[in-house]
Amino acid sequence: MFIMPPLKTPICDFGKNAKNFQLNSTNSKIVSLNDVKGKNGTLIMFICNHCPYVKAVIENIVEDCKRLEKFGVNAVAISSNDTNTHPEDSFDNMIKFAKNYKFNFPYLFDETQEIAKTYDAVCTPDFFGYNNNLELEYRGRIRELKDLKPVRSGDSDLYKAMKQISETGKGPKEQIPSVGCSIKWFNN
Repeated sequence: MFIMPPLKTPICDFGKNAKNFQLNSTNSKIVSLNDVKGKNGTLIMFICNHCPYVKAVIENIVEDCKRLEKFGVNAVAISSNDTNTHPEDSFDNMIKFAKNYKFNFPYLFDETQEIAKTYDAVCTPDFFGYNNNLELEYRGRIRELKDLKPVRSGDSDLYKAMKQISETGKGPKEQIPSVGCSIKWFNN
């Protein structure tokens, strides 16, 4: 099986405002940015079901999001992949994926890919960490991986950054890009 070379996220565009969205969730509700905004921070994640990078960290993601709730940080995940070329990322499979990993955050389907383009998302996973004013303060990785396995345990880069944002409104100046599979764009 041929695996595409991984992509890296661009450096954080500090202060860039989050853009609104209204997308269908795996709970069959339309969810907007305002619905998921946290008191002290908001984490918007672009993920999918099939990506080996997402699969390597999905349990970490769920655990970090649960732990961040006590700091007033809410999270949301969005899948934007072309489901014609990647049927494993279909809405029905998103529902199964969210249940299987016990998501404590909404999992939304960006069927038109408009939201991924608005956010300039490039890969899965791609993390956007916002402060309480919905200003971007983190665009980095969850944690270091080697051969799709976490290098060490303990608090992840993502957790530490979002905790810092919840307490200070500012993310770390040094951020290591997230690495993952490209978003599977429609062939226009």
